[in-house]
Amino acid sequence: MALKYAYFPGCVAQGACRELDQSTKAVTRSLGIELIELKKASCCGSGTFKEDSQLLEDTVNARNIALAEELNLPLLTHCSTCQGVIGHVDERLKSADSEYLNQVNGFLKKEGCSPYKGTSEVKHLLWALVADYGLEAIAQKVTRKLSGLKCAAFYGCYLLRGQEHPYDDPFNPKSMENLFEAIGATPIYYRGRTQCCGWPLSSYATEQSFKMAGTHIEEAIAAGADCIVTPCPLCHLNLDSRQPEVEQVIGKTLGLPVLHLSQLVALAIGVSPQELGLDRHIVSTRSVLAKLGR
Repeated sequence: MALKYAYFPGCVAQGACRELDQSTKAVTRSLGIELIELKKASCCGSGTFKEDSQLLEDTVNARNIALAEELNLPLLTHCSTCQGVIGHVDERLKSADSEYLNQVNGFLKKEGCSPYKGTSEVKHLLWALVADYGLEAIAQKVTRKLSGLKCAAFYGCYLLRGQEHPYDDPFNPKSMENLFEAIGATPIYYRGRTQCCGWPLSSYATEQSFKMAGTHIEEAIAAGADCIVTPCPLCHLNLDSRQPEVEQVIGKTLGLPVLHLSQLVALAIGVSPQELGLDRHIVSTRSVLAKLGR
């Protein structure tokens, strides 16, 4: 049976990093996965709404999930942060008492929205590829193995620890590395792959944020990585878009390309670099393409 999801694109991939939305649509289209975009969905809040009100975060994301429920489809996100926030709200509401759930749905009703029922699963693109589509099926779609390309996974903290019941081991995950091997790439292991990129600090402790990002990039380089691959647009922003600023803070040249997971998989199944927006990255991806003979 063909896979079909209610697609939650998030904010960053539709703004500062449009190539990530572009590549997610390209890879799913090439794999025969159907996405129905939730164009009325709102920002998940990236964990900031609950600083003012847990009820606010729950209500906003109950609405996002309800939009997927209207389509009777799982909600698919390609953002670690969105997965952590929306997935945790879903877990919390599924175990909430009826009084609190009625309060949330009361606010949705006032806005003319469907109630949250808890019938749709919240699933990241990584889990959809590994668990739903399957590594063997992906391997069969590969038209050019990424042989010789050394990829350092950067999971992002929300994907691994944002929910009470994550899909992978929060401290020793293997999903991305297994996917790398399925498409012919070589996984690189390093200390920072399961840690925070520093993005949450960037608005009020910028130097510390950039030092965190710099440490992770340096460790990946020292381990022999040709690129970092992340399933999170916010991690992509801090590790790629801000890498020149990170270099200034740490006083070192880095120049390590950062790809979104969807871009890496799409390259292996024959999607062109132009279609994936690889020319939009701040850190040039030419070294990655050269290694792949593109």
